[in-house]
Amino acid sequence: MSDLTHFDAQGNVHMVDVGHKEMTSRLAKAEGRITMNPATLQKIQEGAHKKGDVLGIARVAGIMAAKQTSTLVPLCHPLTLTRVAVDLEVDAAKSAVICTATTETHERTGVEMEALTAVQITLLTIYDMCKAVDRGMELGGVRLLEKRGGKSGHWQREHSD
Repeated sequence: MSDLTHFDAQGNVHMVDVGHKEMTSRLAKAEGRITMNPATLQKIQEGAHKKGDVLGIARVAGIMAAKQTSTLVPLCHPLTLTRVAVDLEVDAAKSAVICTATTETHERTGVEMEALTAVQITLLTIYDMCKAVDRGMELGGVRLLEKRGGKSGHWQREHSD
């Protein structure tokens, strides 16, 4: 288990000590998508959904979720976020909404979990707001796209299909 940093030498779970790490600027970008019936997507695009601005509310939910990540993921460090951006793109050809979340901080540990949490909660909020008209929506493709900062440096997904 030596490669898994959330376990000590005896195999016990622990929160990683990052106190010795250098404070650096860090960025993470993640994405995911929700697919739905074309009629559901049309309601969202036209603003004709009874619950209001689905994408606007989902964006705010994603931002709020990024700020709560350490309370949701047990061994995640609480971070001071300097920026959270949630971008939503409609893909009419695939009847989907693509969410990309970017998180930034100046800390001792990365912000990947915050970006991934923002994506998940954004997509869940869209589902929640539209489930009355389309229970068959599907969330998927949630993944890290990019990470910058810290000792491990820059990492970027090679293919973003």
